[in-house]
Amino acid sequence: MGLGPGSPHKQGRRFPAGGKRGRGAKGAGRPPPSRQRHPCPPPDGRSELAPDEHPHLSPEALGYFRRALSALKEAPETGEERELMVHNVLKEVEAQALALATNRSGSEMLQELLGFSSRKPLCRVWAALHSNLRFVACHRCGVHVLQSALLQLPRLLGSPAEEEEEEEEDGKDGHVETLEELVLGLAAEVSDDFLFYCGDTHGSFMVRTLLQVLGGTLLESERARHRGSQSPEAQKAPSRECKATDFEVPETFLNCLQNLSSCFLKDIAVFITDKISSFCLQVALQILHSKLPQFCAHLCNAVIGYLSSRNSSADGSPLLLFLRDQTSSRLLEQVLLVSEPPRLQSLFEDHLQGQLQALAAHSIANFPLQRFLDAITTPELLSAVFEELSPALEAVLAQGHPGVVTALVGACRRVGTHQAQVLQLLLEAFHCAEPSSRQVACVPLFATLMAYEVYYGLEEEEGAVPMEHQVEMATARELGEVTVLGSLLLQHLLHFSSPCLILGSLGALTGPQLLTLAQSPAGSHVLDAILSSPSVTRKQRRRVLKTLKGHYVTLACSRHGSRVLDAIWSGAALGARKEIAAELGEQNQELIRDPFGHHVARNVALTTFLKRREAWEREQGAVAKRRRALNSILED
Repeated sequence: MGLGPGSPHKQGRRFPAGGKRGRGAKGAGRPPPSRQRHPCPPPDGRSELAPDEHPHLSPEALGYFRRALSALKEAPETGEERELMVHNVLKEVEAQALALATNRSGSEMLQELLGFSSRKPLCRVWAALHSNLRFVACHRCGVHVLQSALLQLPRLLGSPAEEEEEEEEDGKDGHVETLEELVLGLAAEVSDDFLFYCGDTHGSFMVRTLLQVLGGTLLESERARHRGSQSPEAQKAPSRECKATDFEVPETFLNCLQNLSSCFLKDIAVFITDKISSFCLQVALQILHSKLPQFCAHLCNAVIGYLSSRNSSADGSPLLLFLRDQTSSRLLEQVLLVSEPPRLQSLFEDHLQGQLQALAAHSIANFPLQRFLDAITTPELLSAVFEELSPALEAVLAQGHPGVVTALVGACRRVGTHQAQVLQLLLEAFHCAEPSSRQVACVPLFATLMAYEVYYGLEEEEGAVPMEHQVEMATARELGEVTVLGSLLLQHLLHFSSPCLILGSLGALTGPQLLTLAQSPAGSHVLDAILSSPSVTRKQRRRVLKTLKGHYVTLACSRHGSRVLDAIWSGAALGARKEIAAELGEQNQELIRDPFGHHVARNVALTTFLKRREAWEREQGAVAKRRRALNSILED
C-alpha cells in the first residue's frame, strides 16, 4: 500500500516463467492428398547403440517422424487406417526410442506421438526407454517423454476394449509388461535410488509426475509446468493427457504411493532443505492429503518434528528460522495447507503465537503466514490470530505485503466472524474512515491498494485534520490500475454478510470508472463477485450495474468486458435483456466485425432481435422460465 507517491507496491512472489524448450522444425512433407500412404520407414538408424554411447538420430529419421506426425494429425479421428498408421509409426519409434527421446525436436514429436498411442505400443516404447532409465530421466529432453508417457495413464487405464487384441499380439511379438506392471516397476526402481532422482533437476520432474499418477490425481500446477516445457507448436496441439484431474487407479497404485512416500522419512532433512528435492515432498503432500490423509498427517508430523528439534532461535521456536528460509518456507506453506484444524491450533500455540506481526513484516515468512491464514477454518483460532495481527494491518500494507491482509480478510469471510471489525480496520489503514464522507471512495482505494492521499494526490501535513471527500475530484479522476490482490480483497468483502458499504462505493463510481473496472483483467472479477455473492440482493445488483447503461457496446468489444457482459446477460430478467439488446442493436455492424463483440451478438441473438422481435421475445421468455424453474429446484 502506498503511503506516499513513490511508495513501491509488492503484490506477491514472482515465479520464473517456464522456459521454452525451442520450436520444433516444421513438417518436411506429407502424404499426397489423393491417397493416404504410410510414411516410409527411416533408411537407417536401427542398429543398437552401446550403453555408454550417446544415441544419435539421423536427419533422415527425424524427417520421417516429422512427416508421420503430420500425417497422423491430418488423418480421420477413427478408423482402421489410422490405427494401422499409429501402429506402424510407433513400431519405428520403438526401434529408436532412446535417440528420439534425447533429441530436442525428436522429444517434442515423441511426446505428441504418445498422445495417439494405445496401450500396447505405449508399453513397448516405455520398455525400450526403461533399460536406460537413469540416463533418460536425468536428460533435459528425455524426462519430458517419460512425463508424457505417465500422463497417458488417465486416458488408457481401464480401457478394456483393447484387451483381446493385445493378448493376440502378445503371442506374435512375445510378452510385454502391462501398463500397470511398468508403472510399478518404475516406482520400484525410483524407490531404490530415491534421493538421487528427487535431487536431480530433471529427474525430480519424473518423480513428481509418478506420485500424481500413483495417486490418481493430476495437479494443475504440475500439468502447466509440463506444458510449458513444450514448443509453442506443441502447446497448441490438443492435449489428450491433461483432461482428467482425478482418475481411477488400481489399489496397487495407492499401496505403491504409500511405500514410495515413506522414502521421504529416511532423509527428511534433505527434503526440507534441498530446493529441488523439496518440490517432490510438496507434491507428495498434496496427493496424500486427498488420497491417504493419515499418512499425509504422519509426514507433516515428521517435518514439524524435525524442524522443532533444531537449535532454538533467539526469539523463540526453531520453526521460525525455517519460516524465513527460501526453500523450507515453501515446504511449510504446503504443510500448513494440508494440516487439519487441531494440528493448526497446536502449531499456532507452540510456535507462532506472539510472532505473527514479525512474520508478516518479513520478506519471505509473510508467504507461509498467508497460507496459515488460508487454512484457518475455526472461529477459536481466527479470534486469537485476529487479535494479534489486526493492530498491524496498516504497517503490513506499508511494508508491501498486502497478501497477508487479503488472506486475513479471506479468513474472516470463510469463518464468518470479525467481518465488521476488519472492514473498519481497512478503512482506517487506507485513511478513508474519517471523515465519514471518505468512505464512499473505499473501492478505488482497495482496488489499487493506495491510501486516500496517494490516490488523489493530496498533501496533508501530519496531525492535520483530514479534509472532507470532494465528489467533483473523485468523479473527475480516472480509475487507477486495479491490482490482483486489490481485486481479491474486494471479492472477499462483497461476500461478507453485509457488503452495503462496498456496494455504496461501487454505486458512486461513474460509468467510465465502472467500465474501466469491468474491462480490467483483475477488476472484471469484482463484477463477477457482485453477480455471484449471495449477500448481494437483486435490487442492490441492479443499482450498481445500471451505471454501465450506455457502455454495453464498449463492454462487448473488450476481452474481459465481454465476459462480464455475458455474465450480466445470463442473470438478467426479460426487461433488462430488452434494454441490453436494444443498445447493442444500434451498433450491430461494429459488434459483428469485432473479435469479441461478435460472440456477444451471437449470445444475445441480436440478428433475431432486430429482424424478428416477437420470436426473440418468445425465445427469451422460455429461457427465463426454464431458469426460474431450475432455481426453484436448486433452492428446494
